[in-house]
Amino acid sequence: MLVESCRLIEFPSIADSRGVLAFAEAKRHVPFEIKRLFYIFDVPAGGTRGGHAHRTVEHLLICPSGSFDVIVDDGTRKLQLGLNSPSVGLYIPPLIWDTELNFRPGSVCIVLASDYYDEKDYYRNYDEFLRAASNARTQSTLRTAPQPPQFSE
Repeated sequence: MLVESCRLIEFPSIADSRGVLAFAEAKRHVPFEIKRLFYIFDVPAGGTRGGHAHRTVEHLLICPSGSFDVIVDDGTRKLQLGLNSPSVGLYIPPLIWDTELNFRPGSVCIVLASDYYDEKDYYRNYDEFLRAASNARTQSTLRTAPQPPQFSE
């Protein structure tokens, strides 16, 4: 996958005198079926989270409180994005190394995941991730490369 595959998703919201209600529905606003939800909070000053990639699992990160930055990395290019709104999520497909950092005090990160926890789905070693990402790019290039014309005799 390429960092361009990561994208911000704005959730619908309804505002009235009581406040704002934002929502997200699987397969409508979230591009996958949600099988797991977890959240990160009380990250110490200067702390980071993430620092891994997934083989098949997709994630959607939401910041319902505070703010933090996310670095997404496809092995050739890195992009840093800030999350600071409960009505916006960051979609991260498989084979993207992500790191969350610059957490403001009181920040919360909710993560929606496309599958249940499985340690075998993780790339925790960056060099191993780079090899896998390179192989995936090569396979993708081979599948999409134009085929030479076929001539009949």
